[in-house]
Parts: sequence; structure tokens; C-alpha cells
Amino acid sequence: MATLAELLGASQVRPRVVSACARLIDEEMARKRGLRAMALKAGYKTVKGLRPGFVPAVVDFLLDEFCAALDPFYRRWSEGPADARPPLARALEAERDAVAEALLGVTDRRADRSTNRVVVKIYRKLRPTAKEHVLEALPGLGRSIEPFLRSSV
Repeated sequence: MATLAELLGASQVRPRVVSACARLIDEEMARKRGLRAMALKAGYKTVKGLRPGFVPAVVDFLLDEFCAALDPFYRRWSEGPADARPPLARALEAERDAVAEALLGVTDRRADRSTNRVVVKIYRKLRPTAKEHVLEALPGLGRSIEPFLRSSV
């Protein structure tokens, strides 16, 4: 069985996966409301303003690591017969805390090694509420990547 990184990172699929994930991030940011969302939106606006295409470039850069973090969850989801398999969004929701921690582990490790002080400062400021935002985005993540997986499993 191919790994999630092999499936989503294949040269003919990767640009579409990156685009879908960057679109998901934009949609999630647009949905945020209230006082708590103000800092998040301000940080996102700053990061996006660093250079055109920054968000898709970061998604592309981190895609293989995110796929490695998600691979155990993908494997459990893809084990059963396709006609009995729930939507990936539901499978990720069933293990939501572990999935969120796996994804945040990738960004935590990257932030620890990053030399971009602006991005690291924003990340550190927003990290305490990051899990909540990742949890909210998990169904969208499942819906965003599942079309690229259905033909493979």
C-alpha cells in the first residue's frame, strides 16, 4: 500500500493538493469570528503579506511532513472495504485529538528550527489556541484530500 505522502505528493497530484489545502486555510480563516479570531486573522494577514503565494509555498514545503503525520490515520481509514468506509472527514474526527497533535507536532518542530523570526513570533503567540483551530478544520481537511485518495484505495 502506498503511503499518504506517495499518494498526495505524486507530481501530477501535488499541485492540486497544495491548492486545495491553501484554499481550506483561507476558508477556515474567513469563517473565524469574534474577539479571539482577531489575533489569528491579524497574524494570518501578516504571514500572507510576507510574499505572494506564501501560504501555498508553506503548504507545499510541509506537505510531506503532514502526510507522514497523518499516515497512520489514513492507513486505518483505508484498511476496510471501500464500500463500508466512512468519509475521511468522519474518520479524522473520530481520532481528532491525536490527529491534531500529530499535525501540530510538525509545525512545532518546524517553528523550533525556523530562522524567520516574524513567522516564529506569530506562531508562538498563536500556538496556545492552535489545537482548537486545527480541530475545527479537520472535517474540511478530510473533505479536501479525500478526492485525491478515493481512486487509490
